[in-house]
Amino acid sequence: MYSRIFTASVRGLESVCICVEADVSNGLPIFEMVGFLSSEVKEAKERVRTALRNSGYLLPAKRITVNLSPADVKKSGSGFDLPIAIAILAALGEIDASKLESTLVLGEISLNGNIQPMKGILPIVVKAREESIKKCIVPKQNLEEAKRIPGIEIWAVESIQELVGYLKGKTYEEKTVIHIEETEEKQPDFSEINGQRMLRRACEVAVAGRHNFLMIGPPGSGKTMLARRIPGILPPMTEKEQLEVSKIYSICGMLPENGRLLQHRPFRSPHHTISPNGLSGGGSIPKPGEISLAHQGVLFLDELPEFKKTTLEILRQPMEDKQICLVRQSGSYHYPADFMLVAAMNPCKCGYFPDRNRCNCRDNQIEGYLGKISRPLLDRIDICTEAPLMKYEELTGKAENESSYSIRNRVIAAVERQKLRFAGTDIFYNSQIPSGSIDIYCPLREKQKKFMKNIYQSMELSARGYYKILKVARTIADLENSEEIEQKHLNEAVCYRMLDNKYWE
Repeated sequence: MYSRIFTASVRGLESVCICVEADVSNGLPIFEMVGFLSSEVKEAKERVRTALRNSGYLLPAKRITVNLSPADVKKSGSGFDLPIAIAILAALGEIDASKLESTLVLGEISLNGNIQPMKGILPIVVKAREESIKKCIVPKQNLEEAKRIPGIEIWAVESIQELVGYLKGKTYEEKTVIHIEETEEKQPDFSEINGQRMLRRACEVAVAGRHNFLMIGPPGSGKTMLARRIPGILPPMTEKEQLEVSKIYSICGMLPENGRLLQHRPFRSPHHTISPNGLSGGGSIPKPGEISLAHQGVLFLDELPEFKKTTLEILRQPMEDKQICLVRQSGSYHYPADFMLVAAMNPCKCGYFPDRNRCNCRDNQIEGYLGKISRPLLDRIDICTEAPLMKYEELTGKAENESSYSIRNRVIAAVERQKLRFAGTDIFYNSQIPSGSIDIYCPLREKQKKFMKNIYQSMELSARGYYKILKVARTIADLENSEEIEQKHLNEAVCYRMLDNKYWE
């Protein structure tokens, strides 16, 4: 007999519907699986055979053929176990295959027939809804995650026997899941930072327009401390952004235990020993790397020159295209990578250049250290600012510093102005303004044009550097609720581009 069951496989950030066909016929007793399968899918044969036996279903001495189509898509993961088992039972006549029409089945099975949770449920259920599938059968542990997608019926099952019972006519019983209450961790606050007014201001401008941000200064000047407080001033995510980010974390198995969509923007801070594959994503079937895990949030690289140069150069293309494409033998995989880069670094190996009273590095050592950051990568950083050592009075003073709450309110107001300005376009932040639209969104008066011409020539800017100054000036104007870019906004934006010349020229 022949049967057909639908399931799905995660491919990149999207999912592909897979048809599991099973045929049981007379012939040489054999269990064969075909359809461009990875090693873990090939292993499903033994898991399914043993799980069915332990669930009370002995496979007959017949020829069993299972095909997973389309054949040009490589199947990976352990979520094919359950659909293969159910397809075989339907082909054997144990269950009515008509009960599985317009149904998508997912799940890994253990040898005793219990159904184990799997990664990537969220993008699969989204795809099922798009394909007009009416019902998804998922492991019980994935119930809350699957139910986050409205408009589709979800069945959660714990074992093969339970699912077979439902398919034979037993009334489905809704599973009750114990909700784990999320405790809101108190985030570090900007009010805890004394001094560093220019650094705080630059950070606010960077977050408001999602500009890439580099801090340079000696050790102990507060660079990392400030970066750790950035999550407290990030604007809230929209529902669309929450779903986008949650799909990435679902694929990696990193969603909260209660299955809720991620509510806060990601803040990723990989160690400088990370490999290129760890940053970009890797594997024969690529999984998202830190670049994609920081999508719609912040990627913080502390001690920037300590990263391998080959690792840092990977950032250049995603910073421009807002996505990363990984090409493997099995195909191309696209992951979103619309992140804000925040980086911190010392100006030399010892950290005290250009203070020659404290810095003992030779010129060639300083040049080699700074040379780890390439000019093309620097050109993609919008704001570069210095973090000087704090004075004793600043460090020990009891000044009332501005809180993250008040800074965040200004950031949210600036983001709302950008939403209104870019309504109806695919632009969301000032940093995303294409060069062809600069004159539309960043118009200048004659006096300001002459000023920018002098700046362009004197600083020997690239076209990208020139446009980034205008985009930053646009954000500064938004923070001050100004429709026009004024001279003071340009002056501040130019200051954020001068520091890289101080160290790299």
